[in-house]
Amino acid sequence: MAHEVVDRIEEIGPELAGLAEENEKIGKLSDKTVALLRSAGVIRLLQPKEFGGHAAHPRDFAEAVMAVARHDGAAGWVSGVVGVHPWELAQLDSRLAHEVWDADPDTWIASPYMPGGIADPVDGGYVLSGRWPFSSGSDHCSWDFLGALVGDGKGKPAGPISVLHVVLPRSDYKLVDDSWDVIGLSGTGSKDVVVDKAFIPEYRTIRQELVTEGRAAEAVGLTETLYRLPFSAMFPLGITAAVVGMCEGALALHLGQQRERVAVTGVQVRDDPYVLYAAGEAAAEIAASRVQLIDGISRLYDQVEAGQPLTIEDRARVRRNQVRCAWRAVSALDEIFVRSGGNAIRRGNPLQRYWRDAHVGLQHMIHVPGAAYHADALAQMGLELPESMRVVI
Repeated sequence: MAHEVVDRIEEIGPELAGLAEENEKIGKLSDKTVALLRSAGVIRLLQPKEFGGHAAHPRDFAEAVMAVARHDGAAGWVSGVVGVHPWELAQLDSRLAHEVWDADPDTWIASPYMPGGIADPVDGGYVLSGRWPFSSGSDHCSWDFLGALVGDGKGKPAGPISVLHVVLPRSDYKLVDDSWDVIGLSGTGSKDVVVDKAFIPEYRTIRQELVTEGRAAEAVGLTETLYRLPFSAMFPLGITAAVVGMCEGALALHLGQQRERVAVTGVQVRDDPYVLYAAGEAAAEIAASRVQLIDGISRLYDQVEAGQPLTIEDRARVRRNQVRCAWRAVSALDEIFVRSGGNAIRRGNPLQRYWRDAHVGLQHMIHVPGAAYHADALAQMGLELPESMRVVI
């Protein structure tokens, strides 16, 4: 059975779809779209129950993100990115969770995790400065997760390289409003974040390797299976789910538009075997992406719940398949888009927005196939992975 949040998203789906064009025009999610997402509870799916969340199975999270993205790619993307942050926040010092959620369990947290700044150690924490692009949904978030290199006290990276995830309140960073001018996913409002010498208390930080290896929960006494999964499986989940959901939405729209369409040859498309063949094949490929994505995270969840350690082979296989899910689904979208007729390219046709949004979604680093496929091949051969490659597995 579908999670109650997924059911709720299906109810509000037509409203979400009706707001997609406005989101793209204003370059961020509209207040109405955000209100709908909050009412559905999609961002609270991975949030601890203690703080008003659902602590849901990650499968339910993926299905919810797909459901949102079927109606609006930008809203789905923000749901997938912002929706994973409560999962990580739960693994930090509980003082931070109380600061973020005690007043409002619907408080949202943005990111990017790339180490775009230097965190210089000082008494009780760090002083952070830097600039980070691609902070999706940031206009509607009150906190931000940022990646940072530990500094040498003089604004330079210390050696050996060490990466932190740090969490800042909105008062400690600025958004660069004119930094998001793109060809797809415009409605995500993924603006640049600038920090200038902000003090970050120690308890609002965590070493990247603890999260990547799935060891952060143990350090704070969390025993739930959900919070013992590795970051390298959970963070890509929401993003790839959004891309797959966009392709599902595009397929549904394509099929609806082809029902009565007559080609320039005078033949009804419903009688064109080439278009119908492509639609059938695309449907199978997109469905395969959905199944494989959910199967991968479910297998990892079951292993952790059973007390079985996750090997590097297990993790590399799931990452490989997660990347392939996105590329397979978008390739299928390409096959139907080119057979949708000339009207598909008009700005007023939502199909072109799905196509642009899905392709921009592939630009995210978690969809770059090289390192993921390379790592999986090494793991299958029983060979050691370079340390730099383990970060993404």
